Amino acid sequence: MENRNEFQAPQEINGWRTIGLGVGGVFSLIILAIAVLSPGMREQALRSWLLGYIFWGGIGFGCLGVLILQYLTGGAWGVVTRRILEAGARTLPVLAVLFIPIAVGVTSLYEWTHLPNDEIIKHRQPYLSVEWFIIRSVLYFIMWGAMVYFLNKWSQRQDEAGDYETQLKMAQDASKFSGPTMVFFVLVVSFAAIDWVMTLDPHWFSTMWGFLFVAGWGLSCFCFVVAVLAYLSDKAPMNRIVGKRHFHDLGKLMLALVMVWAYFNFSQFLIIWSGNIPEETTWYLRRQHGGWGVLGIVLVLFHFAFPFLVLLTREVKMKPKWLALLAIFILVLRLVDMFFLISPNPRIAVPEQELGLLQSFSWMDIVAPIGIGGIWLWAFFGELLKRPLVPVNDPYLPNAIEHGKGH
Repeated sequence: MENRNEFQAPQEINGWRTIGLGVGGVFSLIILAIAVLSPGMREQALRSWLLGYIFWGGIGFGCLGVLILQYLTGGAWGVVTRRILEAGARTLPVLAVLFIPIAVGVTSLYEWTHLPNDEIIKHRQPYLSVEWFIIRSVLYFIMWGAMVYFLNKWSQRQDEAGDYETQLKMAQDASKFSGPTMVFFVLVVSFAAIDWVMTLDPHWFSTMWGFLFVAGWGLSCFCFVVAVLAYLSDKAPMNRIVGKRHFHDLGKLMLALVMVWAYFNFSQFLIIWSGNIPEETTWYLRRQHGGWGVLGIVLVLFHFAFPFLVLLTREVKMKPKWLALLAIFILVLRLVDMFFLISPNPRIAVPEQELGLLQSFSWMDIVAPIGIGGIWLWAFFGELLKRPLVPVNDPYLPNAIEHGKGH
């Protein structure tokens, strides 16, 4: 496996890049133009932008987390998906740029910036301040950036190494780095989720919130990886690398995270329900009326129950196309879940007024995720084309390929 050129991604991906940039650029400009030129629609435009950002950013940040996980735990699935995970993680600079509208529009998006005399907001100062919100966000990207830099540096050195000892050392260094880094990653994701999403309702809090996003973003990543891998599995060079057992392993990991996501959501609900404190129950009461309760049931049935039952079957996990269809279905429900978490929160434009599902939904909730998604996919496919689709000098690659051929 010394000829790296034969392991390059198919050039037809360039076509997908062009489509992504074109569609994403146009749709993103529409949302940003509304946010700048229409003060009356600015809050909705930014909230829709946040929805798209949390969804697609969750895939990118999730790729970094799963990359750390695969170095930490090993496994054949991690070797054959590493280049997809690395490409997703290296979209971090683009995600940082896409965060700028949120940072600039923080006073038009977060209610706590308009409640200076509120006793709860006073108690939570200086944490809930525009300056510290931006400073913390910058620190999150710096810490994520350091993780991406070191893991990709060792991976690239492994690609360039000509002797087995160096190749093995690079893999071991990445594995040692991933142990403590996983702890920091979970903490950074938790604080970012609290800052960017939970503080939309400044009077509410949950100790389970960070874990919801760690599990949810991990699930988004695995679903995205399965979809990309299924697309590449019948094309050179991945048709010689990926086997049905790799998809079976990824399907089991999807099943695990579907259950973990449901467990964390139920745990949060059970803790707040049993405590029965008005300041905490308001968040759920708002999501039980005006159509939100129906959407909650939809999430229980189709984000958890249906994927859970389907992923229990071995046949689905062993067939790449079927598993990819299920993965895309779950991704759609992941976007619905983000909408359920973000949209019902209090709004600056209509203070102390609870909006129903149909009142809260806007056409921008569709346009913004498509716009951000197009730009993110343009960056992702660009990164995927830069390096071989498999870590050609990884000492564990031959065993990983052999593993995929099993039955």
